[in-house]
Amino acid sequence: MSRTPRPRKARGLSRVGARFEAVVGPVAHGGHCIVRLPEPESRVVFVRHAIPGERVVVSITEGTEGDRFWRGDAVEILEASPDRVPAPCPYAGPGLCGGCDFQHVSLERQRELKGAVVREQLARLAKVDLPVVVEQVAGDQDGLRWRTRVQYAEGPRGQRAMRKHRSRDVVPIDDCLIAREDAREVHPPGSTLDRSAVAPSSVVHERVTTRLDGSHGFAVEADGFWQVHPGAPRVLVETVLAFLQPKPGEKVMDLYCGVGLFARFLVDAVGEQTRVVAIEGDRLAARHARTNLAGCEGATVECGTVDQVLASSYDEPFDLVVLDPPREGARRQVVEQIVDRAPRAVAYVACDPAALARDVAFFAEHGYELDRIRAFDLFPMTHHVECVALLQKTGSDLRRSDSR
Repeated sequence: MSRTPRPRKARGLSRVGARFEAVVGPVAHGGHCIVRLPEPESRVVFVRHAIPGERVVVSITEGTEGDRFWRGDAVEILEASPDRVPAPCPYAGPGLCGGCDFQHVSLERQRELKGAVVREQLARLAKVDLPVVVEQVAGDQDGLRWRTRVQYAEGPRGQRAMRKHRSRDVVPIDDCLIAREDAREVHPPGSTLDRSAVAPSSVVHERVTTRLDGSHGFAVEADGFWQVHPGAPRVLVETVLAFLQPKPGEKVMDLYCGVGLFARFLVDAVGEQTRVVAIEGDRLAARHARTNLAGCEGATVECGTVDQVLASSYDEPFDLVVLDPPREGARRQVVEQIVDRAPRAVAYVACDPAALARDVAFFAEHGYELDRIRAFDLFPMTHHVECVALLQKTGSDLRRSDSR
């Protein structure tokens, strides 16, 4: 569902509903493209439902005469991009469900647009220029039927609904096409919708298999965090391990560890006699992490916010760090606490390219450079993209090897 915007003080007469013909500019972070209106408006408009290079009619959805920029929808396509396709979902489009940003774009072009956003954020915020190819991940059906959990709003007659973009208004729906047919449903508190699919405090057991020998199962709260694309856990674990190349006996930190996905496989790689410290702020997730790491002699699960735990505990060198923060990223304080422990390499798992780029710049201040990055299309039809970045201390021996 789309996040509701904070109320803003009006800065002049509203321009909502005004229409302009324009050529669409580059894609921007957040699921929209940039349109620059000429004088007399002279505004940047962040436009949804468009593709770079198209000539469209833009209808303003947010903005006043005093605002620096406006928001809008492409409501008429005058000259279409060859990458434009009919949206498979009847609820996708201007004024409808706000969940999907790119249903009107071919899958190949969607990935190109996401790669352009990641590269632009890294160049602008971290002053790093690396090619970014967004990779397809097995587990969806042509970009659909991949979401294993879905959170619905409640419609006016108690039916399933989704929210409009940047609004509390809802759109009743019969079927969400990005949801798997067996997806677990999460409904608002007090909802009259059938909640039998997710009982309170229920625990779901998942199994993750990697190319490594064997596999592990993970207990996770039914409405707790777990990657919603079925191919995500495997590809992320494999990429983190390939980037870090953990060696037996090395000491590892897994920060924002969730239910211990990375920590469990890191124990396999470094051995149970060494130290793997997993830190998680969510109490239920940390409890499940302890269950999932039970029997791993060298593993410790610490419940607490990462910055506070690192400020008071584990003040010793660590060889490797896995950093998988929430959307807002790790921020400067956590980055400085990590580099204070002098790891030879950090694997950063990021769901927001702007937060990733900002934190990459913080690491660079301490001599840790972005060595490589892989990006995965774990959220087809939306603007979201998952990245795994490898940060290494300048002069690290690992830098001279190919760890992809």
